[in-house]
Amino acid sequence: MSSLQCAGRRKRRAALLSIVSNSTLVACKLVVGLVCHSVAVLSEAVHSASDLLASVIAYASVRMSDVPADEDHPYGHGKIESISGLAEALLIVAAALYIIYEAGHKLLRPVLSSEPLYLGMAVMGLSVVVNFFICRHLRKVGRETDSLALLADAEHLNVDVLTAAGVLVGLGLAQWTGKAWLDPATALVVAVLVLRGAWNLSVEALQPLLDARLPVGEEQLIRDLLDEDERVLGYHKLRTRKSGSQRHVDVHVQLDDDTPLLQAHQTTEDLEDAFREALPGAAVTIHVEPFLAEMEHQLCVHGLRPEQVNQKRCS
Repeated sequence: MSSLQCAGRRKRRAALLSIVSNSTLVACKLVVGLVCHSVAVLSEAVHSASDLLASVIAYASVRMSDVPADEDHPYGHGKIESISGLAEALLIVAAALYIIYEAGHKLLRPVLSSEPLYLGMAVMGLSVVVNFFICRHLRKVGRETDSLALLADAEHLNVDVLTAAGVLVGLGLAQWTGKAWLDPATALVVAVLVLRGAWNLSVEALQPLLDARLPVGEEQLIRDLLDEDERVLGYHKLRTRKSGSQRHVDVHVQLDDDTPLLQAHQTTEDLEDAFREALPGAAVTIHVEPFLAEMEHQLCVHGLRPEQVNQKRCS
């Protein structure tokens, strides 16, 4: 089994674990809520159902994104993970807005709950514990496999952890001090944290969809390899982007004008291997140019500055 297949299998297992845990929480909350006639617990069941939807989206996206490239999708299906991340970010925003709405309503009319709190607090405590560990696992696998879908699902569960913990703290403070406004005030603080997480996730999900360049540190690895290879007299038009967990690297390299074709081909093969070692699984395209002829053509015909034509000699 290749490393990519192994990573795909780990992603699917992690996403499936999230589905199982959320399904269990929904079932438990529904049973407890119906048996005890608790509106609070039933509302938590509905909340967990939204987490289940997010987990299903994550599972579907990691399966679809691992489908190999085909004739209609020559660059693969990796961007499905970015779309999934953006969808989950929107779900998180919706959850935050709902929290703000409910908290605002309760701030205007603060009333201490007359319903027994121990059951609802016990259920939310269980949610905090379960979601905390599932969230940690999803983040770990997501970072190791570079899966935005899993990281987005982890962020969604983190929202649940923050929300449930905030509810526990708010209810506890309200009951202890007798000040009902502390419950919705705590919820507003949680909502702000949730919105910040949703914003960060949205930005991260949009970057691959807009074909943003790779992080500076990753691009620098490529530049260092080009600078260290003595056969490469210059390079320009370095373009990078990301699709799912796969990096794409395109670059024009300039070799000696008298370099034989077979030798030039071997140079590009060596560079591609070096790039893939630095960025595992990268898709690399290298365009070879004769150094002196290309410099003269670009400087005279297109009027480009030397640093635009040769980033190795002039950078």
